[in-house]
Amino acid sequence: MPKTVPQGQLFVVSAPSGAGKTTLIQSILPQWPDLCFSVSCTTRPPRPGEIPGKDYHFLSRDAFLQGIQRERFLEWAQVHAEFYGTDGDQVREWLDQGKDVLLDIDIQGARQVRCAYPLARTIFVLPPSLEALRERLLARKTETPEKLERRLQGALEEVREAAWYDFVVINDVLQRAVEDFHAILKACRCDRFQQAPRLKSLLKKLTSRPLDSLAP
Repeated sequence: MPKTVPQGQLFVVSAPSGAGKTTLIQSILPQWPDLCFSVSCTTRPPRPGEIPGKDYHFLSRDAFLQGIQRERFLEWAQVHAEFYGTDGDQVREWLDQGKDVLLDIDIQGARQVRCAYPLARTIFVLPPSLEALRERLLARKTETPEKLERRLQGALEEVREAAWYDFVVINDVLQRAVEDFHAILKACRCDRFQQAPRLKSLLKKLTSRPLDSLAP
């Protein structure tokens, strides 16, 4: 009889723009080589310096629409006339192989994923304050005053959604945030749902053996 591989665990990370989520994830992944990172799909053209398959999977509009029809995407959304989504085929393959998967998606996508995978663990990354968020966005020097205000207003709306996430990481000092993220991953791997197959196997063996056989 083939060995049954326990289902992998799904982690979802969200944050308002400027919270430092990307830097945090890039600091985490090298230390968790067995954690698969799902690269999102999009119909927008690559920006200078972006690498297909690393930054995004760049798809044609027709290919993306066909993917929607055959339910390829675990979650998807249309933003400013372009489509974005998570390749559910790849995620399901990894999970079935017993591999843990990390998704970097927004709050709308996180809700869709939670509906499909109720046991997915959700993590929200917060800046230390809205003032700090404003300073980080200003430091990019890519925002007009109007666009900055829109981003800050959007960030406020996203922060209100943090209440339903399982975990919240405050990205004040990067190293401390990295340590908190590590702690979450370790704790989740000891979760009773994650350990259920091993526990079931152990209990089955114990109940099939007479008590006197367990004596020293």
